[in-house]
This record gives sequence, C-alpha cells and structure tokens, in this order.
Amino acid sequence: MDIKGKVELAIQNLVDFSQQYQPAVFSTSLSAEDMVLLDLIDLAAIDVGVFTLDTGRLPPQTYDVLSQAQKKYKRPIQVLFPDTQEVETFSIQHGVNSFYDSKERRKQCCNIRKVKPLRRALAGKKLWITGLRSAQSVATRSDLELVSWDATNEIHKLNPLLDWSTEEIFAYAKSHDVPVSDLYRQGYTSIGCAPCTRPIQDGEDERAGRWWWEDVESKECGLHVDNQGRLVRTNQETLRN
Repeated sequence: MDIKGKVELAIQNLVDFSQQYQPAVFSTSLSAEDMVLLDLIDLAAIDVGVFTLDTGRLPPQTYDVLSQAQKKYKRPIQVLFPDTQEVETFSIQHGVNSFYDSKERRKQCCNIRKVKPLRRALAGKKLWITGLRSAQSVATRSDLELVSWDATNEIHKLNPLLDWSTEEIFAYAKSHDVPVSDLYRQGYTSIGCAPCTRPIQDGEDERAGRWWWEDVESKECGLHVDNQGRLVRTNQETLRN
C-alpha cells in the first residue's frame, strides 16, 4: 500500500473507532509519528481529546515541538504532570538519577512520572489512540495489532500508524509541514526523558537509545504493557467476538 492509501486507511480507522468508542483520547509523546497522527486527527476534524505527559525531565527540543503544535493545530493539547510530592519523595529517598541504578528504580520513576498521570488522563475514556508502530522495535513491538483491549487501564487501544515505516513517517511530516524534533537530525530515533535517551548506533533498532543500560526485552516504560510487563496484543477480531 502506498502512502496515500495508508493515510486514507489511518483516517478511516480513526473515524470509525472514535465514533464506536466515545469518549476517545489521543496521547502524544510529541514524537515524529505522534505528530503525524495529530496532523491526521486535525486534518479530518476527528472528535478526540489530545494530551501529553510532561515528566519534568524532557529535553528542550520536545518543548519546542509542543509549542509549535499548540500554535499550528486547532485543538487544545492538555499537559499532565506527575504528583510533586511523589517526585520529591522518590528523589529524596533514592536520588535524582537513581533510575540508572536498577530496573526496579527506573520502573518506579516511570510509574510516578508517566504511568500515574496517564491513568488520570484515561479515566472514564473508551478509546486510547497511540502512535505505536511495529517498525519501532523488533524485540517488543513487531507483533502489535491495530486494535487491542488494555485490561490494565480497561480501555480499547487503537494504533492507526501500526504498519507505517519510519521513511513514510518523515516523508509525510515533510510534505505536510508537520513539526518534528531537531533531535532526529542528531541521530535520535526514539525520544523520551533526556537522561534516558541517546542517539542510536549503526545496526540498532529504533528504541535502542531508550534506557540503553538495560536488556532489550525491558525497553518499555509501562504505559503500554499489561500486569506481566507484556505489550497488549489482542487483535481486532477478538474484540468483535
């Protein structure tokens, strides 16, 4: 399928599922794929809320993209923050950069700064739209489905850009003047918190720069996994039955 067909299919899926499951919400990390998805949502005037998570440790370039997006698109982008007291307590007890010490500490940090604010945003919603793509990681995302049931958050999840390649993402962004982070020009391919993200090396997959000190199987922050730490992969047919 060419890029035009993929655009049409993504918009159709966005329209169909956002109508079927209301209220619907889109969580954007302000990554290139999420910016493309925001552009499609805005282009088709789809009835979904939009929010992003400000962990307090994002790189300056991410805030630049947020500012550009707020100016370009005709819909509000809600910004959610972690609980101040929880961040303070964690930093005092374990150290401001203790996420480097162990997987447990890193997951605790992600839980405070990302997972808990996400759950507030998803409360009462029926559909969660994400920019997850299979091409982002062979190890953890290669067998994702278009639609899944997230039992942890009790919500349907839609991945409209599931089959888009990285080249298609950036081609669309360029042709439609979609704001993207300057960090991509510096070798970054997956951008999260500044201390937890680096450019990738030759031969590495797109998410290799995230939590690079950990083994590849653990490179998820907790936003998209079930209670056993696995990515949700329930297919569309299962949801219909």
